[in-house]
Amino acid sequence: MKMIKHSLLFLFFLGAMSCTTVQKTQESKEKQPNIVLLFVDDYGWSDLEHRNETFKTPNISQLKTESMEFTRAYIPTPTCSPSRASMVTGKEAARLQMPRHIPHEHADGSNTHEFHKWEIDPVRRGSKNWLPLEEVTYAERIKDFGYYSAFIGKWHLGHEPYHPIHQGFDEQIGVSNFGHPKSYYPKFFKDNNAYTEFDDQEGVYLTDVMTDTTIHFLENYDKDQPFMLSVWYYTVHGPHIGKKELVQKYLDQGMTKKYAEYHAMVECMDISVGKIMATLKRLNMDDNTMVILTSDQGGYFENLPLSGGKRQNTLGEGGARVPMFIKYPNKVEAGSECNTPIQTIDIFPTVMEVASGKKYTDDNIQGKSIMPLLQGKEMEERNLYFMRSYEDQYAAIMNGDWKLKKYHSGKFELFNVVEDISEKNDLINAEAEAARVDKMKKELQEWEEEVYAGWKEVTDDNSYLYLLPKSKKKEKKKLEASK
Repeated sequence: MKMIKHSLLFLFFLGAMSCTTVQKTQESKEKQPNIVLLFVDDYGWSDLEHRNETFKTPNISQLKTESMEFTRAYIPTPTCSPSRASMVTGKEAARLQMPRHIPHEHADGSNTHEFHKWEIDPVRRGSKNWLPLEEVTYAERIKDFGYYSAFIGKWHLGHEPYHPIHQGFDEQIGVSNFGHPKSYYPKFFKDNNAYTEFDDQEGVYLTDVMTDTTIHFLENYDKDQPFMLSVWYYTVHGPHIGKKELVQKYLDQGMTKKYAEYHAMVECMDISVGKIMATLKRLNMDDNTMVILTSDQGGYFENLPLSGGKRQNTLGEGGARVPMFIKYPNKVEAGSECNTPIQTIDIFPTVMEVASGKKYTDDNIQGKSIMPLLQGKEMEERNLYFMRSYEDQYAAIMNGDWKLKKYHSGKFELFNVVEDISEKNDLINAEAEAARVDKMKKELQEWEEEVYAGWKEVTDDNSYLYLLPKSKKKEKKKLEASK
């Protein structure tokens, strides 16, 4: 009888241990958060209502109260395709030999040639027309930690053979070959890849479609694994076509049509963010979801008080500095700010640390985890580097408060971007900064040489396509591939 009792007690003890083990395993899984990355196109640092009252962004303002705002977040190569390539790989786009956006050689948005050159680029550098498949994306790496990866929206890193589903993502929705829609009302795109079911529907707005797609994903996600959802908006990239009912509101305020259209696009994007955040809350996902909101480069219009933007002085603060908010419940102090300069390449290793719960190191990328900053600690000081290849201005180095910009013509500029946020006081010839100038010039040159050492030679033959910028299209729309 005693033996039976002992056996029963032992079995009960084993069962209790088993239940505890299961419970701990479940708790461990629950601690692995979902990750939502909201990536807005051409959204300027100043285009938020807490910096410019003409904009209506109450949902992003609410996100700000729940997040850490990075007031000095930057893009290594501030232009469409390179900004995406650098964020998704954790690498400086210059090292991928992609210092420019991807143009489109064929009518369907595809490319035959691996590289293109830009007619007015002083050094006529070759730039890749797709993200090579051998590059490791965050979607591929996060699989190691049990995540499911979904992609919605603008890719602009290559045509069909290089789409997200071939770069580690488990599914893709709304992906076009093109870098922007032809209209925000149907038909949306020139190719037949994205949202073609809406081609004959009047009054449907692209940003709303993307929002509904995102909400549908969240409502129907039933996999027994955490997810990383990348929502890369087409908005607020041109053509600047706002939602009609919102545009009228801004016209009634006395805005010109172009500003009314843009303000309406920003407000619609903000509404989208609000709906996504509300869905996470309604589905009881918000407490276990990290949300990142940022942009791919500075805005198309004025970015005051910053200098520059998408179209000119792009390595100025107005072109390279972008909004960034990170919400990480119970891990990041809500409503906090961080003024340490970071770059979007830092998202890759940061996400890996969140996914794995461990420190992440990767010698193949240049990004650094910003988890110390998210925890209210400091990071080791480092240089940040910038490069694009369209015009005379092409490279920059940032160290702390200081930025040095470089031009092919031999010109340099030096600014303290904290004391002089508008970059009005060029200190390149200031005697007091001579040693700083020499040091930063030397470090930038060494970085350039290291970058160029990994570049593939692109010669003047039929291995690439010459293209002219839009300003030259009246003279000649396209130069034929060399024969």
